[in-house]
Amino acid sequence: MAGSGTRNWRLVRADTDAVPPSARRFMARARQRRLRAALPWLVGAGVLLVAGGLLWLVYGTSVLGVRTVEVAGAQTLGAEQVRAAAAVPAGRPLARVDLDDVAARVRGLAPVDRVVASREWPSTLRIEVVERVAVAAVPVRGQFELIDDDGVPFRVVAAPPAGLPLARLATPGPADANTHSALTVLAALSDDLREQLVAISVTSPVAIRLELRKDRVVIWGDDTDSEQKSKVATALLRRKGDEIDVSAPTVVTIR
Repeated sequence: MAGSGTRNWRLVRADTDAVPPSARRFMARARQRRLRAALPWLVGAGVLLVAGGLLWLVYGTSVLGVRTVEVAGAQTLGAEQVRAAAAVPAGRPLARVDLDDVAARVRGLAPVDRVVASREWPSTLRIEVVERVAVAAVPVRGQFELIDDDGVPFRVVAAPPAGLPLARLATPGPADANTHSALTVLAALSDDLREQLVAISVTSPVAIRLELRKDRVVIWGDDTDSEQKSKVATALLRRKGDEIDVSAPTVVTIR
């Protein structure tokens, strides 16, 4: 057949002008929509990745671990005693330290009244201690047991601190009726009586007596009306007599 023969084909790049501008704009907008749809997911994944890394850093490594245990407020106790009671290993992640448990362990020390444990980033555990304050010393087998205003015995000493009255009690403690009576009376005493007081003796809740300087004695009776008894006894301190009886504060005797 005339004109028959092999044709030579070749690929050529179509000119971009071959794609209508409207189609190009449509495809560009489609790509932008896909990117906008994916962006929140990408951001969320990034945030989760960063948050996970930070959590691992804070809770799972020693980078923010305990380097220092700072103790404040310890007076009779040494800082090392408080640290030993706290029992927090060096390097433990600070965020994983149970502050309530730390405070409970430190409160187990007899002289400790209150404890606050806190974190100080990046690596310090702070333990603030408030120690018990002695209000009386109880003679016990040649030594002296200090008690606070709740009647809690917390320390044994060879000699009572200067200015601290003795409390003659058989079984001192917060649940002991005699201890409660002694503390009630001590809290009601005037400054003049406190200055003269050597010891308070309680053999029963209705048998309370004060031992003053120069071998003077105040018969107190029970712990009721202690404020009134204190006023009456204070007024009678200037009178002569070794024994002042204010067990019935409206009818007092002195001899």
